[in-house]
Amino acid sequence: MVVPRPVLTQPSPGSPFVLGPTARISVAGPGADTVGRLLSDALAGDCSRDLPVVAEPPAFGDIALVIAHGEGPHDDGSDSAEGYTLEVAAEGVRIGAATPAGAFWGVQTLRQLLPADGDGDGDGLTVEQVRIHDHPRYAYRGAMLDVARHFFTPAEVKRFIDAIVLLKVNHLHLHLTDDQGWRIHIESWPELTRIGGSTGSDGSRGGFYTQDEFRDIVAYAAERNVTVVPELDMPGHTNAALASYPVLNPDGVARPLYTGSDVGFSTLRTGDAVTRRFVRDVVREVAALTPGPLLHLGGDECLSTAPDDFVAFVEEAAHVVAENGKTPVGWHEMGKAHGLPAGTVGQYWDFTTPRDRSAEYAVSFVRGGGSLILSPSDAAYLDIVYAEGDPIGQDWTGKPTTLRDAFVWDPARVIPGVGDAHILGVEAALWTETVGTIEEVEEMVLPRLAAVAEVGWSPAPADTEPVEAARDLDEFGARVARLAEHWDATGTRYRRVPDVPWPEPVG
Repeated sequence: MVVPRPVLTQPSPGSPFVLGPTARISVAGPGADTVGRLLSDALAGDCSRDLPVVAEPPAFGDIALVIAHGEGPHDDGSDSAEGYTLEVAAEGVRIGAATPAGAFWGVQTLRQLLPADGDGDGDGLTVEQVRIHDHPRYAYRGAMLDVARHFFTPAEVKRFIDAIVLLKVNHLHLHLTDDQGWRIHIESWPELTRIGGSTGSDGSRGGFYTQDEFRDIVAYAAERNVTVVPELDMPGHTNAALASYPVLNPDGVARPLYTGSDVGFSTLRTGDAVTRRFVRDVVREVAALTPGPLLHLGGDECLSTAPDDFVAFVEEAAHVVAENGKTPVGWHEMGKAHGLPAGTVGQYWDFTTPRDRSAEYAVSFVRGGGSLILSPSDAAYLDIVYAEGDPIGQDWTGKPTTLRDAFVWDPARVIPGVGDAHILGVEAALWTETVGTIEEVEEMVLPRLAAVAEVGWSPAPADTEPVEAARDLDEFGARVARLAEHWDATGTRYRRVPDVPWPEPVG
């Protein structure tokens, strides 16, 4: 009863494991102490239990974390760096992995197997005997948070990270800049945050991250095996920058600050020496803040940039990213350019059935030696309403996105000719034009993120099997229902969608 569904689950007969009052977390191997501490912290929130972390052999009733070469799942030939083996017996629990990342994901599985116990009385904290071998289908399983339309504080971003790791999501894509706000301080261009960071959608509060605050978010995520992917959207979606520096505008006149929700009206002054310096400075500073390998350049909805200027701009900007030691990422429109650095990653956001030339642009990245992140907007855009008439969310896709929509699709069947070999992974995106609080963020994301996370982690359907047959919504809904007690115990908001047999609310 775990989300995402593990690769192999083998229940065993016998007495269950009981998390007793003397239980400890026994750690061995490089990085195991950190994973053990994170497990201890998580259990304190999930079930009000305070387990000590010890570098000693496990005793009866302990939880053992072992990180060593050769640990983890190998029965199927997998050597995934994120794989783990979880064994539950009456005498104890053992999580084995070759890396801290694998051990950490094993911890998330154990958290879901253990019942939440907000009262901390210890009754019922048992797990049936089981052996689980598990590893992800894709290396990239992402969640995007738009902090440009509505700003979210560092503490709120960390709360979001805590929610996504339970579902084994390992990339946090932060949409840092847009027409409505610029959220990362740039030392060489300070007006970007002083002016451009002062507003948000619908007149909401502005805000921005200092570089130290951003480093802290990156470090918090990294400790939890989440890689931050910063996005600097350009040459469109740039009104906050254009309001901050007149020289970046095509006519040299500063734009007024913008708090609406239109798109496609802004563009940098492409081909200009000052704009080139701006791009180099901004990319250099942000690249230095992020140890992760990816830096996202946006490149979507550039309706006010002349087509030839757009191609020239994104090619040059992508090479600047590469010169700063990062792999460029761009929305699929950047596939119009054929001079991108080899290995550039494309992010596809059109529908699960491609329209117009979106598939052609996506394939362009593959032909350039790159790979794709799949974020089809009719399945993985979590700002779309759950149901008609919802007060929060958007409906531009033409229909609500239900839990079924987020679950019943397969990345390898979206773009003709592009299979798993050329897919880096999947990402669920939350745009925040209408989403203003962290509680609203959680309710829009959960439980649909659980569906996208399973699409990205669990084994692919057989080639000859229809996706609708492979993805049993009733069975999935029963597993999602188990998550409710963990979300309730940690004060995490979620939408009680009709596809899930939710437990009765406590109290």
